[in-house]
Amino acid sequence: MNTLLLAADNVRHLVNLNDVINALVYTGIGVVVFGAAFLIMIMVMPFSVRKEIEEDQNTSLGIIMGSVVIGLAMIIAAAVHGG
Repeated sequence: MNTLLLAADNVRHLVNLNDVINALVYTGIGVVVFGAAFLIMIMVMPFSVRKEIEEDQNTSLGIIMGSVVIGLAMIIAAAVHGG
């Protein structure tokens, strides 16, 4: 009987509405920061990123842009997670 009550307490603790709201807020902030950083990165480039990757098939630029995107995502994830 005590095990069932203990399990019910754990479930209530796991589905805390405050945690869900915090996760949604931080996710929204992370997406906005990520989008802003990506737009700034594109505006700073002295050439058209779209033209270079799509038309000229510039693989190295695609790799660099992908690396920057992954780096930004890791930083934002660490900030959201609190680590």
